[in-house]
Amino acid sequence: MVPLSHYLILSAVLFAIGVIGFLVRRNLIVIFMSIELMLNAANLALVAFSRYRHAMDGQIFVFFVMAVAAAEVAIGLAIIMALYRTQNTVNADEVQLMKW
Repeated sequence: MVPLSHYLILSAVLFAIGVIGFLVRRNLIVIFMSIELMLNAANLALVAFSRYRHAMDGQIFVFFVMAVAAAEVAIGLAIIMALYRTQNTVNADEVQLMKW
């Protein structure tokens, strides 16, 4: 049996990698992947606590987080594609105007 602390440490490391990727990288696709990594780290922590407490609450919340992540990806990638069509870049520093 793996202790709860191992799962939480892994979750914290994944979340830290996501935060660093979000803050350091300027490519919008990499920024969205970093956000997804942070959401998955939160999911791992929720499932770990749920298993530790022998309850299903955390796993139910994971489904809601996954639904939000899927909606975020669908809308985010559509926005990135629209930006690329109009401005020919996906670099966050070069995108200055969100108007058409």
